[in-house]
Formats: sequence, C-alpha cells, structure tokens
Amino acid sequence: MSDTSKISITIDAPVTEVAALLFNPSGYPEWSSAIKSAEVLEKDGEGRAVKIEMSIKAGQVKDRVVLEYDWSKAPLSLTFSLDDADLLTEMSGGYTLVDNGDDTTTVTYELTVALSMPIPAMMRTKAERETIDLALKELKAALEN
Repeated sequence: MSDTSKISITIDAPVTEVAALLFNPSGYPEWSSAIKSAEVLEKDGEGRAVKIEMSIKAGQVKDRVVLEYDWSKAPLSLTFSLDDADLLTEMSGGYTLVDNGDDTTTVTYELTVALSMPIPAMMRTKAERETIDLALKELKAALEN
C-alpha cells in the first residue's frame, strides 16, 4: 500500500458552506479543473452519492474512475475509495472539516494513488501533493470569491 499524502488549508467560509460545496462530488467539475465530468451512478437512502464515475486529469494522469463514497463520518468527514478505473489501481482518501469558530474552516485532504505502471515513489508523492494542493486552492477560490 502506498503512503498517503495530506495537506490542510484554512478557508474564509463557515463549515456549512464548505461542506455544501465539498460534499457534493457530482458538482466537482464546476470548481475543480482536475475533474472533467462526474456522473452519479448510485445514491444512498438520504440521496447522497455513494458511487460516482468521473473523468479526471491530474498532471500527466488522465483516467476514468469510479469512486465509492463513505458518508459514515458526515457531516465533517467524507472518504472515498476506488471501485474501478482504466489506469489507476488505487485512489483513496477523503476530506475532513474543522470549524474554527470564527467563520473559517480548516479542510484537510488526504490522498493515496497507485498506477498500473511503475512510478518511482518520489514522483508519485509529488504528483499526489500537487493534486491535493491544486484542489484545495480551487476549493478556497470557489468559496471566497
């Protein structure tokens, strides 16, 4: 199993606003440049997406992935794991939100990725961190503008 990359950012928005945007995976293409499309394949009894097919382009990696979402720690945490993909063999992680009590929210994004082709660990980790950093910056921009 690969090591997990993790980065946090503070966003000038209440936790409810951050959760509304971030915990709507089918809406990711509206604010995330790495997610080209997202189609809900399955929902739970509360209408939340539990399986989504996405077209992603992160750095040199372009793939079709099906992710399963775990809502058991909602409303402050959402995790996902890879169900199927063309190129990736692992993609798991999640978002954790912390209400800072001053209408700001700290978001921590964790990500683990593995490809079907051999990639040196240093390059994989760098790509994961760049993917996380871009996603968090785009999330921040979407909420603060």
